[in-house]
Amino acid sequence: MTQTSSIILGGGCFWCVEAIFTGLKGIISAKPGYAGGHMEHPSYKDVCTDKTGHAEVVNIVFDPDEIGLDDILRVFFTTHDPTQLNRQGDDVGTQYRSVIFGDEAQRAVAHKIRDEIAGQSIWEAPIVTAIEGPAHFWEAEASHHDYFARNPDTAYCAAVVAPKVAKARKLYRDRLKLA
Repeated sequence: MTQTSSIILGGGCFWCVEAIFTGLKGIISAKPGYAGGHMEHPSYKDVCTDKTGHAEVVNIVFDPDEIGLDDILRVFFTTHDPTQLNRQGDDVGTQYRSVIFGDEAQRAVAHKIRDEIAGQSIWEAPIVTAIEGPAHFWEAEASHHDYFARNPDTAYCAAVVAPKVAKARKLYRDRLKLA
């Protein structure tokens, strides 16, 4: 039986993060949800008020024999803009913050990869991604699961999600699952 690991990542809209990671080898599941806030059982409507403290996140379950946490974090740091505080483009609010929730060992890897990416000068501004301890994950409503796959022609998906997915596919072609 395969040993799995998981990590919770927030990189703006969870539809983007889910769509990027779902397509990678070694990713067993990428479920959208909420983490880091003070409200139990938050809904999308609650989180969108920007008053719950939650971020839109994706709980990524992966096979570390196929994809390492360091590679997951490289994908994460290069497929969203980790220099934007509490936003991603036109999506503004703390629910869109760039954040990693993980245990002590995962946080150490996150700091290492963040510093590696910062040293590559990929981004013109400093990385502001928060690296935090474990957080409770509240799974999002079913309507948010596989959103991009089910709604690729909506205006938001075409304008925001599709370009991020295309960027990830170009940068990480060797890591894509075969169709």
